[in-house]
Amino acid sequence: MLNIALAQINPTIGDFAGNIALHLDAARKARLDGADLVVFPELSLTGYYPADLLDDDDFQQRLDAALRDLMAASREVDSLYWVIGAPTRHAGVGKRYRNSLLVIKNGEVVLDYHKQLLPTYNVFDERRHFEPGPDVARVLRIAGVSVGFMVCEDGWNDDGRDYAVNPFQRLADAAPDLVVSINASPSHVGKREQRHAVFTAACRRHGLPLVYVNQVGGHDQLVYDGASFAVEPVRGVVFESSRFQQDVTTLGFDPHTARFSPRGGRDLPPVATQGLSPLAFYRRQIVLGLRDYARRCGFARVVVGCSGGIDSALTLALAVEALGAHRVAAITMPSRYSSTGSVSDSAQLCANLGIPLETCPIQDIVQQVGQTMSHSTLQLTPAGLALENLQARVRGTLLMTYSNTHGHLLLTTGNKSEIAVGYCTLYGDTNGGLGLIGDLFKTEVFALSRHLNECAGRELIPSAIIDKPPSAELAPDQRDTDSLPPYELLDEVLKVLIEGDRLAEWERARARSTYEDLRRTDEGRALLRRIKGMIARNEYKRRQAPPIIQLRGRAFGSGRQVPIAAMHDQDPGWKRLT
Repeated sequence: MLNIALAQINPTIGDFAGNIALHLDAARKARLDGADLVVFPELSLTGYYPADLLDDDDFQQRLDAALRDLMAASREVDSLYWVIGAPTRHAGVGKRYRNSLLVIKNGEVVLDYHKQLLPTYNVFDERRHFEPGPDVARVLRIAGVSVGFMVCEDGWNDDGRDYAVNPFQRLADAAPDLVVSINASPSHVGKREQRHAVFTAACRRHGLPLVYVNQVGGHDQLVYDGASFAVEPVRGVVFESSRFQQDVTTLGFDPHTARFSPRGGRDLPPVATQGLSPLAFYRRQIVLGLRDYARRCGFARVVVGCSGGIDSALTLALAVEALGAHRVAAITMPSRYSSTGSVSDSAQLCANLGIPLETCPIQDIVQQVGQTMSHSTLQLTPAGLALENLQARVRGTLLMTYSNTHGHLLLTTGNKSEIAVGYCTLYGDTNGGLGLIGDLFKTEVFALSRHLNECAGRELIPSAIIDKPPSAELAPDQRDTDSLPPYELLDEVLKVLIEGDRLAEWERARARSTYEDLRRTDEGRALLRRIKGMIARNEYKRRQAPPIIQLRGRAFGSGRQVPIAAMHDQDPGWKRLT
C-alpha cells in the first residue's frame, strides 16, 4: 500500500518564503496522516505563472536560493518523498529554464522530469520562457510501487490532436503502477468536467490509475479552483478535493487492485458527475479571485461607483461577500440625467448589503468643465456624445481620487457585452484596478443577481434594480437599446464571435442557432456586420482596460489577442463610443 498526500496549496507568485512554508505545513500534515509521498502543484515553488519575472536577475537569484531552502525544509520531514514543481536551469541551446517536476527526499533530488508540452494558446505562453523536456518517461519506485510522473499539459494530448508527442503514451510504455500529474490548471465554467473527461479517457485507454494535483487561488485574471482528483481505469474519478480552497488529503493506493481508498479503510464517497451550476461557479470564482487579488496587491478595502444599475449592484454584492461589508465603500454620483430611482435604488441596495453610501453630485463639475472649455481658446462646448462621456469621465476621476486618498481598490463594473462592443467610456467607467463581472454577458449579470437573492432568501439586490431597463443615464430618457440590439440577441451573437469553439456544450447549440438564423436574412447579415464592426473598432479600449476575472472559456485580456490596427469588415456609419 502506498499512501499519497494530495497537497492542493495556494502559492503566491514570487513569495518564496511563504510558498516554502505552505510546502512544509502540508508535508507535516502528510506525515501525521502516514503518507509516503506528498504531491504539490505545478511550479509550486514560484506559483504559476511567473512569466517575465524569469528574465529578472534578482528573481533568478532568489529562485536559486529558494530551491536550496526547500531542499533544507524537506530534511525536517525526511520520511517523505516530496513531489514539487519549479523552474530549473537549462544549460543547453534554447530557453534558460525548464518547467520541472522534482522528487526530493531528505534534501536530495532523487528524480527530475521536465515538462514536454508547453502550451502557447489561450492564456498560456510557456514557450516564451521554457525549453521542452526530452521525450522520455520518468518512473520511481516508492514503498514498493512504481510511480510515473508528468506535468499538466503532458496529459492533455492522449488523443494526439494538438502535438506530435504524446507523453502519456510514452509513460504508459514504461508500465508504472500509478501516474502522478502535477498541474496549474486555471478554472472556467465547465473546466472541471473537461479535466475529468480527458484524464478518465486516457486512464482507461492505458489501464493506469492517476492522481491529479492542482493549484488553488487567484492570480491576476486567472483563478485556480483546485479540485484535485484521483482516477481509476474502470471506475473513473473516485476522489475529488475541495474546490476553491486549500486542501491536504491522504489516500491509500493498492497496486494489486489499482484502487484508491481513504485513510482508515472506508469506501471513498461518490464524486458527482456535474459540479457546481454555472451561476454558483461564477460566484465562487469571483469571490476567490477578488480575495486573492486584493490580498496579494495589498488592498484592504475596495470602492465601487454605485449607479443604481444592475452591473454596479452585482459588483457591490460580490465584493461584500468576498471581503465583508466593512471593507466595501459605495459612492453614488448623480447627474442632471440621473433618475430619482437611481439614487433611491442605490440607497436601498447599500442598506440591504450593510454598507454606507456616499453621495457626490457631478452636475456642477460637468457644468464648470463645459464653461472652462467654451471660455478658453478652444471655444468648445461639450454636447452629444462628448457630453455623455464627460459625465462618465468626471465620475471616473472622482472615484480614482477617492481611491488615491483612502487607498481603496477601485472595482470597475463593465460586463462582457458592453466591453465587447465598446459601450463604455475610456478613462470613465473603465477606470479601476480589477473587473469582477467583465467575463459575464449582460443576460448572465441579471441571472447571477437573481441567484444571489435566491441563495440569500431575501433581496440583496432590490427587484427595482433587476427589473428596470438598462440605461447609462447620460442623456434624457436614454436606454441601452437605443444603441444596442436587445441583450438576449446580442449576447448569443457575441458568444459565437468571441468564444466560438470554446463555448461550453450546454450553451453552444443555442448561440450557434441564433447566429445562423441571422445569416439567413439581409437584415440579420447587416446586424452581424454591425456587431463585428463594433467589436473590432473597440479593441483599443479593451487593451487599456483593467484586468477582469476569467469565468468563461475565452475572456478578454491575455486569453484573446487581436491587433488594434487591422482591417475589419465594419459598418462605417456606426459611431465610436469613446
